[in-house]
Amino acid sequence: MSWICDGTAKNGQQYPNCSGPHPPYENHGPDCAICGLPQEAMQSAKTVVSTNGGGGGKFPLPIAVVAAIALLLLGGGGWWYFSQRGGDRTQVEENGGGEVVSPTVNPLAIVSETAVNASLISQGEKILISGGKNFQEKTAAAAAFASQDWDGAIQQYQQAVNQDKNDPEAAIYLNNAKAKQAGNPLTMAVVVPITARVNEAKEVLRGVAQYQGEFNQVPSIPGRLLEVVVVNEQDASLSESLAEDLIQSSANILGAIGHGVDNNSREALNRYEQNNMAVLSPLNTTISSNAGQSTVQTIPLSKTTTLLTTYLQKVGETLVNYAGKNHAPARMTVFYNSDNRYSQDLKKEVVSALAKAGGDLVAEVDILSPGFDANAAMNTARTSGANIAFLALSKNQVDTAIALAKANQNQLVLLSSDEMYNPTILVQGGDAIKGMVLAVPWRWRSEDPFASQAGKLWQGRVSWRTATTYDATNALANTFTQFPGDRAAISQQLNQGVTLTKTATEFNIFNEIPLVKANPGSAGPTGSKYQFDPIE
Repeated sequence: MSWICDGTAKNGQQYPNCSGPHPPYENHGPDCAICGLPQEAMQSAKTVVSTNGGGGGKFPLPIAVVAAIALLLLGGGGWWYFSQRGGDRTQVEENGGGEVVSPTVNPLAIVSETAVNASLISQGEKILISGGKNFQEKTAAAAAFASQDWDGAIQQYQQAVNQDKNDPEAAIYLNNAKAKQAGNPLTMAVVVPITARVNEAKEVLRGVAQYQGEFNQVPSIPGRLLEVVVVNEQDASLSESLAEDLIQSSANILGAIGHGVDNNSREALNRYEQNNMAVLSPLNTTISSNAGQSTVQTIPLSKTTTLLTTYLQKVGETLVNYAGKNHAPARMTVFYNSDNRYSQDLKKEVVSALAKAGGDLVAEVDILSPGFDANAAMNTARTSGANIAFLALSKNQVDTAIALAKANQNQLVLLSSDEMYNPTILVQGGDAIKGMVLAVPWRWRSEDPFASQAGKLWQGRVSWRTATTYDATNALANTFTQFPGDRAAISQQLNQGVTLTKTATEFNIFNEIPLVKANPGSAGPTGSKYQFDPIE
């Protein structure tokens, strides 16, 4: 049901964080998209049914009582209630007296103050990525942010950005401080594995930070800037708990980006879905491009198995076709890790594609089998007649991939997927990964407008994770402006698909998977003499 707001409360309450009077505006969510007032502010003083002995008279609820109830809901008891019931904060509840009470949304809320996993969540009040040449400036900025000294936080975070222009965390927190100062942010979250894989986390955060900065320069709704809650998925087992923290926060987080393709991530996505909160994850999101536009769409959890299978089929077909064209006849040994579904499924699709293409499967090797040794396994592959080693490994097996590459001694062609696209491969792999070919969702090309812009901003090449996350943030933010404050409408719109005109993605990954090759060059990460170049 829609309602009209003019920025002036009609219920006698004060809303100091709201921006004030404005022309009448029709809203569809719980809060006004212009000033932030809740819908109840446009209603006259509420009445409740008396429960005294008179049994049926009505009387206005005194403002002092309303204020007291609000304080109770904002305190620890209110948080315990919502965390125990495990529901969506956008829903309304009925109290014992029959009055309908809407959960309080606080635009200045700090998520970590009420989160179970407080140390892993930050909007700028703490630093999650330690070290770096700007760490001192970031620490000072975080202290100012925590005390709601927005001017101080902006100044210090700006210094941190100037000190290290390649640091996405500082850029996000700088924009967050500006959003808090503006007073009524549109809030999203990004969940990344900072502890486990900090370089991968930074790649994702760069995509988020880049679009956040662009969005906030010219906000679609005046005065409402994009705020990003950064979440460190320290361990996969915390996925569902972290999702619950975001769902229950009084900051009214409208959507999220992140998580992975493992079973823990699936459980987290299930919680978001149950609470009508949009999340864009590798497990449930497609990005397809056509004629300079991209369409971002989320898939219901019940259908994500088909989505992932289709993608892996294309990865297998693309790499097998490459092998057939450039290294015929293709005789392949496939390495995989049996503890990971992604690895198992990729192995299956590669073997299937190889059979259809008329290639020869020399062996399937589980790197977790008892007594596995990289040198012995690679030697067996060579002596058995293989000319290609396909590394169908999950991202937590990068060290094994490097060991296999070094054992290979540049004799077999190395093929793999996006899971092996990371700085560690290029730095620690050294000459052993020369010529390695990967299938990835996006490839860096100097003539690509997004790649050029990102390269200038971050002072170096960016990865497919940065590009695809840029598009995902674009989709979320623009859907927020259509349905500010309405989680369910945002989720529904993304299920239907959101078309973007300004986009980073260049391919429809269900028709064609881009390929990159490890070549000598200076554009790779610090400490490496190799870089991933596109294969045309």
